[in-house]
Amino acid sequence: MKPTKAAKAANIICTNNGYEVHNLGIKIPISEMVQKVKEVGADALGMSGLLVKSTLIMRENLMEMNDLGLADVPVLLGGAALTRTYVEKDLREVYNGRVFYGRDAFEGLSTLDKLMEMKRSGSDDPDFGRVPSGRVLPARSGAAKEAVEVPARSPEVAADNQVFEPPFLGTRIVKGIPLDDIVQYVNETALFRNQWQFRPEGDETDEDFKTRLRARLRVELAEAKAAGFLVPQVVYGYFCVNSDGDDLVVWSDASRTTEIERFHYPRQSESPFMCIADFFRAVDQGPDYAAFHIVTMGSAVSEEAGRLFAANEYQKYMIVHGLGVEMAEALAELWHKRIREEWGFVAEDGPSIGGLFRQQYRGGRYSWGYPACPDLEDNATVARLLEAGRLGIEVSEETGWQYQPEQTTSAIICHHPQAKYFVAR
Repeated sequence: MKPTKAAKAANIICTNNGYEVHNLGIKIPISEMVQKVKEVGADALGMSGLLVKSTLIMRENLMEMNDLGLADVPVLLGGAALTRTYVEKDLREVYNGRVFYGRDAFEGLSTLDKLMEMKRSGSDDPDFGRVPSGRVLPARSGAAKEAVEVPARSPEVAADNQVFEPPFLGTRIVKGIPLDDIVQYVNETALFRNQWQFRPEGDETDEDFKTRLRARLRVELAEAKAAGFLVPQVVYGYFCVNSDGDDLVVWSDASRTTEIERFHYPRQSESPFMCIADFFRAVDQGPDYAAFHIVTMGSAVSEEAGRLFAANEYQKYMIVHGLGVEMAEALAELWHKRIREEWGFVAEDGPSIGGLFRQQYRGGRYSWGYPACPDLEDNATVARLLEAGRLGIEVSEETGWQYQPEQTTSAIICHHPQAKYFVAR
């Protein structure tokens, strides 16, 4: 198995539903996987991949399993690097046995349940997991689309917006942020439903459900405070920047004589042709400014979650891990607000914290890995720009361009009023 959050989630969900799981760890060669499959008589083999190169490794693994005559072993594949089309079309054409895509742990569990039912009943669906599927596109009708000339800048993004000068240029580190300040910005739906996997009971309304879980949150937060495993820290800063086509140039200072970093952003291929670089003045239009931040809940929460996972305390693991993840997201929301306060336009915020989750504020905050800025390698650029190593934060190809500690996130913050979520494709 390759190291992904999906792999841990699958372990927990399957174990809690009566399956015996043998988690071999990370960067395991197919020979070791096959050895364990034979040793325990496994009913299925699962692999999860985060990096694009993982997809090539999985293809090679399936081909080797064919050569070893192991096509009777169903294979479940998941992780951020994979798509349903790639697995259910391309990889099913490679493997002689059954191969399945798992969008999440629950889809994987459903697949296992069906496989086990077939095994118990002796029935067989020969096409299950074997027939290449993938997305089928409807036949085109009419004339083909004419090629569209993509402009260097979206004509719908204003270029004469007010430029807000920041309170300082450079970076600062902030520690000792009270957990009670952060928890106010927690997205309760994301924490209670997605991370903790709780659901309303009986005819409980959503508000009643959240009221009940808030009591659990208070208890868990008190335990975290007592144990000291939530350690919020921030490194952030303001920089003089300019757009250069689809790139954002970061200068060493306001003189704009020395380029220190450069980010490349994708542009929409159809109207309105948006690109994040459009939210900043072009090089020949004078100075503009961007803020960047990296927020973390520290390594202690990852260590505590790891300890619980190793001890097979899966329910508590999900609670602690989920709390760390959503507190990091809440810290990002809190610090974005602090930046708007420092930068001078917080008065344009909406009236409630809930509204902040719907971007009811001036400008926008973009984290790498999302559709407008999908390149995860830029996480390393931000870490270098902000000198994130001062907080013990690491990111590299070895980490899949994800931050370590895990409960860490970064963003670029734009003051342009049209900077809102969009998909670049």
